[in-house]
Amino acid sequence: MSQAVQLAGPGDWSLLSGWLPTLLAVLGLASLVWLLVARRRSWWLRWLPIVLVLSAGLAWLVTVWVDDWWQPFPDGLPTTSAVWIGVCVLAVLLMLFRLPFLRWRGRALAVVACVLAVAFAGNQVNKEFQQYPTLSTLPGPWQTPPPELAIGDKEAVLTVPAGKTLAEVWHKPAGLPDKGALATAKIPGTASGFNARDAIIWLPPAYKAKQRPLLPVVILMPGEPGSPEDWTGAGQLEATMNSFAASHQGLAPIVAVVDPLGGLTNNTLCMDSQIAKVQTYLAKDVPQWISHNLQVGTGRKAWTIAGLSFGGTCSLQLAVNAPEVYGSFLDMSGQDEPTLGSHSKTVNEAFGGNEAAFDAVNPLSVMAHKKFPDTAGVLLAGTDDGTYGPQQQKVFTACQAAGMNVVFVHVPGGHDWNVWKTGLEREMPWIARQDGLTS
Repeated sequence: MSQAVQLAGPGDWSLLSGWLPTLLAVLGLASLVWLLVARRRSWWLRWLPIVLVLSAGLAWLVTVWVDDWWQPFPDGLPTTSAVWIGVCVLAVLLMLFRLPFLRWRGRALAVVACVLAVAFAGNQVNKEFQQYPTLSTLPGPWQTPPPELAIGDKEAVLTVPAGKTLAEVWHKPAGLPDKGALATAKIPGTASGFNARDAIIWLPPAYKAKQRPLLPVVILMPGEPGSPEDWTGAGQLEATMNSFAASHQGLAPIVAVVDPLGGLTNNTLCMDSQIAKVQTYLAKDVPQWISHNLQVGTGRKAWTIAGLSFGGTCSLQLAVNAPEVYGSFLDMSGQDEPTLGSHSKTVNEAFGGNEAAFDAVNPLSVMAHKKFPDTAGVLLAGTDDGTYGPQQQKVFTACQAAGMNVVFVHVPGGHDWNVWKTGLEREMPWIARQDGLTS
């Protein structure tokens, strides 16, 4: 008997590989050529040179604005992304300069060609970071946030004898859900005064048990620019955690994706500084709120902090500056020190020029004179990440010198979401062993 094949819907169409990005490339390049070519002699001698010069100039201004004024990326806009932004600018200017010479049908075609060329160039940038893997992950009204976290009643707790792991005493009860559940929660900055965006919390199936296991907690952070929703979209958090839970009879850590930024492009340095008190938020407000509102594991061994890029640097910072809270960390593609773009700018703007204040919380400075024999960590980077990979190697060496139990992991890719979602999936068994969930 043949089985029916379930075809993927449009929302599942990949933007990174396969027929759709190929079609976008063909249509986008053809559209760009159509916009470039015209029969008028004046187009070739006057207007096209003007368009090309203007496009190059505007693309350069965009790069300067991003790197020197806006500064959403501490290390600057990647060159390839700047080139594709230039292609977008070129397509728009070609359309605008062509419109006066076209009739209404030609004008409509020029607009369509511009849209296709911009879509192609924009998706090339997307392929570099892999922020939107499918059509359904694109921003839009179809993106409905998870429901607000319902704080339920306390349940009886599953007792775990000394020397045993949760997995060794856990027996999956009947009626347990097959998958975990996402919810949003506002975690206030009670001690820090930090105004964070809503956190996203994933509760594993085992949390629904009437005899509830005290599950460990993973605090997960996005990069900058970024938001907690990045992990449920590009990071495919649900798929990763549901897969882990399915292979462990519903057991998995609770995951709280929290906001260390306070806004899409805010660079808070993840420190207590003149900018904000984010270290206090992550070391006090977040764990205290979770422990008060959810039944979770206690003690530093049950708490892991993890993140990517800015969030990876932040995870190392908390592991070093709040080791009494977090017993393990996962630093994916992090930096060798928190930065606003340069060391001098960071110290001046965040600490009023006080180098000693910066050194007191900068991980490499702290580890130079303090040991952390009870802290475990994973340093992870993409094989093709020429910027953050070497910085991770430097951090790894410092962690080893500080007595940490650390490993360095390479994942195929660059500074992109494929590395980070693969990294979390790959290291989840390691996290489970560190926090006492499994042996």
